[in-house]
Amino acid sequence: MDEKKRQRYLAISEKLAELVGGKKNIQGIAHCATRLRIVLENNDVVDLKAIEDLDLVKGVFVAGDQLQIIFGAGLVNDVYEVFKDYTGKAGMSLSDLKTEANKKMNPLQRIIKALSDVFIDIMPGILAAALLTGLSGVLANLDMVQNNATLYGITRLINISSGAIFGFLPLAVAYSACKRFGGRPILGIVVGCIMLSPSLADAYAAAQGTVEVTTLHIFGLGVELVGFQGGIIVALLMGVVTAKLDIFFEKKVPEVVRLLVSPLLTTLVSAILLFTVVGPVGRGLASGLTGALVWMTQNLGVFGYAVFAGFQQLVVITGLHHIFGAIEAQLLADTGRNILNPLMSVAIIGQGGAVLGYLSGNYRDARTKELCIPSFISVLFGITEPALFGINLRFRYPLVGGCIGGAIGGAIVYFTNLAALGFGTTVLPGIALADPANNGYVSYIIAHAAALAAGFAFTFVLGGFRKKPEAAEAPKPAPAKKETAEKAAPAGEDAVHAHATGQMIPMEEVKDETFAQKMLGDGFAILPEDGEVCSPVNGTVTSVFDTKHAVCLVSDGGLEILIHIGIDTVNLQGKHFTAHVKDGDTVKAGQPLITFELEQVKKAGYDTVIPLVFTDPDHQIDMDSLRMRYVKHGDIV
Repeated sequence: MDEKKRQRYLAISEKLAELVGGKKNIQGIAHCATRLRIVLENNDVVDLKAIEDLDLVKGVFVAGDQLQIIFGAGLVNDVYEVFKDYTGKAGMSLSDLKTEANKKMNPLQRIIKALSDVFIDIMPGILAAALLTGLSGVLANLDMVQNNATLYGITRLINISSGAIFGFLPLAVAYSACKRFGGRPILGIVVGCIMLSPSLADAYAAAQGTVEVTTLHIFGLGVELVGFQGGIIVALLMGVVTAKLDIFFEKKVPEVVRLLVSPLLTTLVSAILLFTVVGPVGRGLASGLTGALVWMTQNLGVFGYAVFAGFQQLVVITGLHHIFGAIEAQLLADTGRNILNPLMSVAIIGQGGAVLGYLSGNYRDARTKELCIPSFISVLFGITEPALFGINLRFRYPLVGGCIGGAIGGAIVYFTNLAALGFGTTVLPGIALADPANNGYVSYIIAHAAALAAGFAFTFVLGGFRKKPEAAEAPKPAPAKKETAEKAAPAGEDAVHAHATGQMIPMEEVKDETFAQKMLGDGFAILPEDGEVCSPVNGTVTSVFDTKHAVCLVSDGGLEILIHIGIDTVNLQGKHFTAHVKDGDTVKAGQPLITFELEQVKKAGYDTVIPLVFTDPDHQIDMDSLRMRYVKHGDIV
């Protein structure tokens, strides 16, 4: 970097540090292919408008706890180096920056984020179980299935599969929690196996008094040998405990016997804590919540109904919602009617409405669609774990919106005197259980429609309030610069070829504001059919980003180009990407630059569109001549 550029970047750094509240307000800095990312102690003192007007800045916005300033490919690297030196902040990786941002969270936010992280890893299994459960419930009620041996057999296998996944969910949670908090995942699996050991009495049978429970006496404490089926909170706590014990013993046990002794001590101490402290405390808290909700429905009228339906899904998070089955059975035996079933059903559909509300506010995000749509389908069959753990609890405000929706549905259940004549199914299949007295079927539909609509509306509104501050901070297009015809490259010298095989789309259709608003420059994008990205020009590679999701080139005619593979794929940290060139390499049009595993990137939840940006604003490009069409590698665009 020459001295003239360094002085220019230093002036930018000095002014930028001032506009973000001074060096002391800066907690960490990092950069991706196009943006300088800063975590601040206090975001409220930032002058976003002034930063937007800084020299070389193309846009600025706040995403989560990160201030992101768009400089553009290549340029951001140089600005980052000078800014890092000026502020005295050591360079950080993007993952380190996220860790620093997490430190700003209050204890409740950290707990919720940790819970979300745990369940994101096991979400595919939960989704599979939920959809299989719904499918099993529908098929089991069809006469055609009952009368056909093959269909009946397939339905039984589906039922066994779904039940097995949910039956061993505590094991999966213990594994994921142990992994999330730094322990060896296999030890989380071991503890999960202990929780579900067949040597223990089944938790549901024990709750109903249909099985004899053995009691041990350890340190003067009575320890009941009851399993932890459905004990999600206990599994989560045990995953954390196991991870911390594993880390502790790995540090303290001498290396010569560490491999043998450390996992032994971790497992033994974890098992003792499970039965003496963590298990009883977790069960006590969850049982207390369950009992309080049932008491409300019996003693507080419409308020009790609304509160039960509003908070019932929080019991699902604890895993003790299965206890309601015994209570429902007793209600039917005593009164012939089950008031809890419709209340739980509207609570479920309220969370479904929240999923749709969140989806409507984030419909441009491909990852959101891939998670929300199957989660909502499972809600229709009475399974909310995917919606709760994958979306609503993770983003918090949809959970609030869903609870409000459930409460409104619960009030309607009270006023219409709605009840069920059985238990075990809810939402769509649950209508078959509704008591037909007093237009029960109509009341069932009205209560569910109201809960769904309220969950949707409140989530959408809460999401709007949540985004209002960010809307004011949204990136704005850089001021248009005059094109200089003198720099226009002859068509033959800088013929641009397709960089991927697939459908070309205008830059405005890319689902990312930075590209769609052309902050980095004009260009086009390709929706790829495969994972090969090739050079669009004859020229030189100027930069291959460390995470291999972006590459910069300069053509022989001086055309500056950025190719960015996917949206937010920097978060993959290079996973699924392979670079075939390095900085300084000379390339020919059509030569492979980067290959990536297209399907794996999609499964990870990322939009795989590949924008190509002409980053030099002084280089004239005839964008009107581009035809949006299907292209293959090497086609002249």
